[in-house]
Amino acid sequence: MYTLAKRGKSKSIRFLVILELVFAIFTLLGVFAQYFESAAAQNASGSVLVVNFDVPVDAGSSAFMTRAVLLAQTQGASAIVIEMNTPGGLLSDMLSIVQSIQNANQSGIPTYTYVPPNALAASAGSYIAMASNKILMGPGSEIGPSTPIVVGGSTLQQNHTEDAMIKLMVGLAQKWNRNATAAYNMVYGDQAFSADQAYEFHISNGFANSLSQALGELGLGNKPVVTLSESVYEQFLSALSNTEVDGILILVGELAIVIDIYHPTVVLTIAGVLAILAGLVGLEVIGASILGFFLLALAAVLVLLELKLGHGLAVMAGVAVGAFAILLLTQGLTYSPSPINAVSEVEAAGVVGVGVLAGVYIRWVAGPLRKGKKLTGPESLIGSVGTASTALTPEGEVRVAGVIWHARSVSGNIAVGDQIRVVSREGLTLTVEKIEK
Repeated sequence: MYTLAKRGKSKSIRFLVILELVFAIFTLLGVFAQYFESAAAQNASGSVLVVNFDVPVDAGSSAFMTRAVLLAQTQGASAIVIEMNTPGGLLSDMLSIVQSIQNANQSGIPTYTYVPPNALAASAGSYIAMASNKILMGPGSEIGPSTPIVVGGSTLQQNHTEDAMIKLMVGLAQKWNRNATAAYNMVYGDQAFSADQAYEFHISNGFANSLSQALGELGLGNKPVVTLSESVYEQFLSALSNTEVDGILILVGELAIVIDIYHPTVVLTIAGVLAILAGLVGLEVIGASILGFFLLALAAVLVLLELKLGHGLAVMAGVAVGAFAILLLTQGLTYSPSPINAVSEVEAAGVVGVGVLAGVYIRWVAGPLRKGKKLTGPESLIGSVGTASTALTPEGEVRVAGVIWHARSVSGNIAVGDQIRVVSREGLTLTVEKIEK
């Protein structure tokens, strides 16, 4: 009793120490991020803030733009230039970014969008560009298409969302004297425009082959430049804004905890708990569907049920249900473009593959080890089931795992074809017993 208590106490101490180390690492990352942000703020007065928006539109980039606008306001920046290359993302975060741009304008700080050569201001990004005072585009760049998607939504929900986004896009175009008809077609007709077309149809305000040329075209060439990128925290938010990442984190965390119970290390349990917590935080940030949450909970029950059953099938079933849940987490959320594509299906299939491997591992390796069964050597045959190849009276031959063995029965005579179980082994002779039907 004393030994077990001492071991339990030792494991608890190690668990707390590791948690403290993880917390310390995240605290240091936060301190470094604040330091670099303060350094940038000291040089922002009268400068042009260039926002490196080479990111999806999500919670991380929304927090990033809020920080950039606040910095510009507090330090009296001359202008904000969004250097954009984005495929789009969540409409809720796009609306937040549009509001940040409007806040900057209300403070007297103009906001411009520059789309570099071969870059994108696609989908949700096109609304952000349309909200800015001017748009400049490089060769090979593109703006739009802008049709919103309600994942798994009804036709009525899709139409309502589309109507709302048409009004927003057209309103932004009219505010900056752009072509409202072209803006309408970007949403209703899912139309995209090249740099030449955008200028021809009066969506953009000109061309620029580089950021320096864009700054010159905007009359900002003689201003000092401060470039901002997403902080570690904002990148973390962006990662957690992906429902597939969140679902995979939760499933992998559950598997790690179960496997750690078979091979006690504490480390896997801590990693599993942290992965599950991160996934749950991400789903909460996005506002994922309740149905997806429910199926993930069901997957967790099945995975944990493996500890009772021990045959690996529960893990396989749990991960399969979890993979399906990942695809359903986006139900009801509004995106532009849709997050469900061929890559999502491949990732879901990969998750199922991992679950199958975990189930096989538990069935053939971890399970026997936990039960104290030998996997190799003479003892590995003990408990194996086979059939009698000849009559055992009491000696004869049996087939076990495809191999013919000389055997001796300890349960009387055994007929040909009867099932037997190996009790022990002495050299090349197996001691067996008959399995009663």
